[in-house]
Amino acid sequence: MKILVLNCGSSSVKYQLFDMADETVLARGLVERIGIPGSVLTHRPTGKNKLVREAEITDHKAAVRLCLEALTDQQHGVIKDYSEIGAVGHRIVHGGDFCDSVLITQETKAIISDLVKLAPLHNGPGLRGIEACEAILPATPQVAVFDTAFHQSMPPHAYTYSLPYELCQRHHIRRYGFHGTSHKYVALRAANLVDKPLAELKVITCHLGNGSSITAVKNGRSWDTSMGFTPLAGLTMGTRCGDIDPAIVTFLMEKEGYTPADMDRLMNRQSGVLGVSGVSSDFRDIEAAMAEGNERARLAWDIFVHTAKKYIGAYVAVLNGLDVLVFTAGLGENSPEAREAICRDMDYLGIKIDPGENRVRGQEKEITAPGARVRTFVIPTNEELMIARETMAFVQAG
Repeated sequence: MKILVLNCGSSSVKYQLFDMADETVLARGLVERIGIPGSVLTHRPTGKNKLVREAEITDHKAAVRLCLEALTDQQHGVIKDYSEIGAVGHRIVHGGDFCDSVLITQETKAIISDLVKLAPLHNGPGLRGIEACEAILPATPQVAVFDTAFHQSMPPHAYTYSLPYELCQRHHIRRYGFHGTSHKYVALRAANLVDKPLAELKVITCHLGNGSSITAVKNGRSWDTSMGFTPLAGLTMGTRCGDIDPAIVTFLMEKEGYTPADMDRLMNRQSGVLGVSGVSSDFRDIEAAMAEGNERARLAWDIFVHTAKKYIGAYVAVLNGLDVLVFTAGLGENSPEAREAICRDMDYLGIKIDPGENRVRGQEKEITAPGARVRTFVIPTNEELMIARETMAFVQAG
């Protein structure tokens, strides 16, 4: 079976087509600047030259159609016609109370639409991608795979906020967690690398990038995670503030005259390492600025490292020990400096990495120092493959 995986952003569509017989990628691509001048498709078929096509792409339906045309292109395509696509798996960021992937129906779409208010940058585009596929591939099964689903296994004491209980029930306020597909993939991969069932391991997975989250995995289940009701909570991130005293919100609204929309923009788009450094939200720029002696860039970096260390330490306590530590995503996979800084002086927890092995960038590798109790890995995430697997399993199960 061939599975098409779509990841729709506000002005972009990422896609991969998998042959699930051996889980190979037949083609991958990206449509950028949807609804913006300069729209472009970059299509990369395996074993063939890439295709770059500039066109006016007004909406997600036009973008999805362009992706499908590239997949069936006579010169650059990898399938003859759309009927070869057995199912479409959609990455949907916020799934509310869904604890597993679901077949997309009118009811499913209504729930995803209702959750747009909790993930406006993600669920809206995801829904538009679904509707585009319905129009172009009406007979093809579609499956929603939620970033939040893996974290539905958290115990109530981990996901319940200390607000009036009735209020939380009425408005579905709880810790949902995000990046679940990534955390699940690398946890399963780590178990494979240490040759033990995930259900027998205590694992901490660190998805570190412009958006970052850390998850404690116990008995194969998400036990706690740093992001919360929205992706704003947890670590200091590229532009997101992460954990702050909630009283700061009302304090700034009173002192600066900010509206709720102003505060939302401040905390989501103007804070994090960008807000502290005044340099950039990109950690590569932060590292470059530090090398030039920029003290605010250094402070932003130190805050990020501190929050990551704090969550790892807390989750070792929650898990009552640790067997495996995993680094993944853009920064986690590609910054030896970040991994070294986070793991420094954590040998009392059994965490120690080998400086030579840690020089790896973007490749799967064990970086554990000799004699360390905790095995530490760099594992490139593969959310698209995880989505394809879940989509295929759901379709095969009927």
